[in-house]
Amino acid sequence: MDEELRSLASRLRDEAGGGPAYERLLTTAEPDELAAVLTEPGRPLWARELAAFRLGCAGDRRAFESLVLLLNHRDPERCVSAAHALAELADPRTPRAAAALATNELRVAYALFPVRLLTRLRAPESVPALITVLGRRLAAGDPHWRVALACVEGLGALGDRRAAEVVRAALPHPRLEAAASAALARLER
Repeated sequence: MDEELRSLASRLRDEAGGGPAYERLLTTAEPDELAAVLTEPGRPLWARELAAFRLGCAGDRRAFESLVLLLNHRDPERCVSAAHALAELADPRTPRAAAALATNELRVAYALFPVRLLTRLRAPESVPALITVLGRRLAAGDPHWRVALACVEGLGALGDRRAAEVVRAALPHPRLEAAASAALARLER
């Protein structure tokens, strides 16, 4: 069992209350059994998350929709697990879905993990989406500075010169200044 699955299993064990259903989802080698959990009515969220995570990490695209929903969940731990599984899944729809979640202003409070996933994916959609999100977060009084910081760090890591202008605009923001300076140094090489 890898570290990501171990962490997820530990968290979900408490939520599930342990038991045979939990153990079965954790240990089954049957992808069809896991996929059925994603569509069966009445299944609890912990069961859907565990099934989607295991399928995603195994490269089974039937997990895609469930993982995207979990990536935009209000619980950060669910988002972390979903982002990991989506990266492992390597579905070509993932960058577009992550960009849509990251740039959705109605859900900006939950954009941190889609932003980080876009950086990890290094897809063609990544830089334009991060530029858009960061530009919106630079407005005076915007409360989502952690999302802005993730964008600055991501744009620096991606190293695309198209981001220089928006990263430069982040310099006057005290919480972003150090990361923006470091990102600009990478972008202007």
